[in-house]
Amino acid sequence: MLGSYKEVMWPRLVANKILRKSVGSNNFVADFPPDADELLLEAPGLVDEQPSFDSKSIFVNQHKTTNLNYKVHVSTWNVGGIVPEDGFDMEDLLETHKTPCDIYVLGFQEVVPLRASNVLGSDNNKVSAKWNSLIRETLNKSVATSDDRNKGINGVSQDFKCIISKQMVGILITVWVRGDLRPYIRDPSVSCVGCGVMGCLGNKGSVSVRFRLHETSFCFVCNHLASGGRDRDGRQRNSDVIEILSRSTFPRGTYLEDLPKKILDHDRVIFLGDLNYRISLPEEKTRLLVERKEWKTLLENDQLSMEIMNGQIFRGWQEGNVTFAPTYKYIPNSDLYYGCIAYKKDEKKRAPAWCDRIIWYGNGLKQHEYTRGEVKISDHRPVKAIFTTEVKVLRYSNKIRDLFFSERFEDRIDGYDQIDSKDYSWIST
Repeated sequence: MLGSYKEVMWPRLVANKILRKSVGSNNFVADFPPDADELLLEAPGLVDEQPSFDSKSIFVNQHKTTNLNYKVHVSTWNVGGIVPEDGFDMEDLLETHKTPCDIYVLGFQEVVPLRASNVLGSDNNKVSAKWNSLIRETLNKSVATSDDRNKGINGVSQDFKCIISKQMVGILITVWVRGDLRPYIRDPSVSCVGCGVMGCLGNKGSVSVRFRLHETSFCFVCNHLASGGRDRDGRQRNSDVIEILSRSTFPRGTYLEDLPKKILDHDRVIFLGDLNYRISLPEEKTRLLVERKEWKTLLENDQLSMEIMNGQIFRGWQEGNVTFAPTYKYIPNSDLYYGCIAYKKDEKKRAPAWCDRIIWYGNGLKQHEYTRGEVKISDHRPVKAIFTTEVKVLRYSNKIRDLFFSERFEDRIDGYDQIDSKDYSWIST
């Protein structure tokens, strides 16, 4: 009887999972609400907001822009279903002992074991909450406690805030910014694409997050692509990438803010995760070259490097120089690659590979570091990158300032309170 009950329930579980993925993908966790009006009330000093009663024609060619540079830390790690213990040291991943970055983006894969109950059941948000708690503690313990040093622009705390955190089965991406950047973050959104069982359940796939910092849009895509070292597995990974780029969509926004809808429409795009691309060499030769640290020869046969060079699936994408050892597959809690000791009969062989990668698309990003971490609890090593990104900041011209203080302006805000000029002292010349 129990067997027949499971047979009846299986299609229902699958249908419910698909429905949740399709209608609930834009729900995410954050330290503050994404509603722009609420943020305006909290931070009236914004220079990149247009009044809500504005029409497009009034502001055409009436503003100036300037560029600011921000540092972005990006990391990816397949944690192999391991739940971190209390007090787990995140320093290897975040490197807060170095000059702090302005934005931290962390992508994880297999934050829960990829068994049927996790794939078909509800996402275990306790796990993502645990990771976020550790991240918050690590980032903010590095922030000075002195009132003078702990305040940014206009006295706003520089404690790091989570602007987006989203989990889909085992994939988790979480984005953190300095507290004084919080008022300049707009339009956070997520898009989930499942590429696993039946092509939709999310044991493999992507979670993409997007937001706007000042006038520049960002999109970070955390992926877990198809595994395996056979030729057909490589083709499946390419198919996963095509699916992710085509199916990931974001809200357009209002008529005043025509926001990017697709991943590649954004100004800054970074693709990270366990991409699972392998080295197209016999296992014995791969192991020998790894032992000799002949990275150049290995990378010439690395599937992702070849795909980027061929420019078909990854046309326009870039990757920094890979100067570190392959990140997969290790015996957990050791420095030994899987297969360096005697196999058990039921174990599959896994040649070392650079499965864990960070690549980017387009201009406006400059990579300064591309390294791997050495935390050993998983069969993967984490990968980290530091970028400088150029961000466009909008500053209104004198013509708009003049409009604000004119009779015509006061006519337009009929029903609003009288505007005191000091409320608009933030408008730049």
